[in-house]
Amino acid sequence: MFTGLVEEKGVVTAVETLDDAVRLSVRGPLVTSDATHGASISVNGCCLTVMAQEADVFSADVMAESLDKTSLGDLAAGAEVNLERAMAAGGRMGGHVVQGHVDGTGALIDRTPSEHWEVLRFSLPSDLARYLVPKGSITVQGVSLTVVEVTDPQDPAPWFSVSLIPTTLADTTLGTLAPGDRVNLEVDVLAKYVERLLAARLPKENPA
Repeated sequence: MFTGLVEEKGVVTAVETLDDAVRLSVRGPLVTSDATHGASISVNGCCLTVMAQEADVFSADVMAESLDKTSLGDLAAGAEVNLERAMAAGGRMGGHVVQGHVDGTGALIDRTPSEHWEVLRFSLPSDLARYLVPKGSITVQGVSLTVVEVTDPQDPAPWFSVSLIPTTLADTTLGTLAPGDRVNLEVDVLAKYVERLLAARLPKENPA
């Protein structure tokens, strides 16, 4: 489990294509300081397992399914990524409950700068729109953020916006996103549990 509080920006050092997967090598001095084989590290919001480590670089295999469902397939050597180690038991929950299981991808629509913050607007898959509410939580590229605005779930082209402070812009890759860039999205898992529990209590429709 993660919190969505990015610990450092890492750099992809290599992308090795395998038969049905990709092996990512990422430099991250902080997250590798206590990493061991089998440890979990969030890379742009995707929970990856450390397969190997040398100095401050760790390697992780990304399956074809993950490449299809996330933006990890867009990465190339030299790309910056958001990194976070799995939360230690007893640690502070500074963000929200983040599983590192990407629900889908969106894209940056536009960004509106202001004196002390910047508003970013993202598209999202239609089947995820119902899980977002104003002031609720959303994970974008592994960053725990608060939703400012969100369109009606029935909108044919749903979007949501977030407001970012200078620290978030500087310490994560969100500060360098350009319109059209793909991002990984994970909705609040609590919303999905609530939906599931309510569905079990609602009366089933009689078949025609």
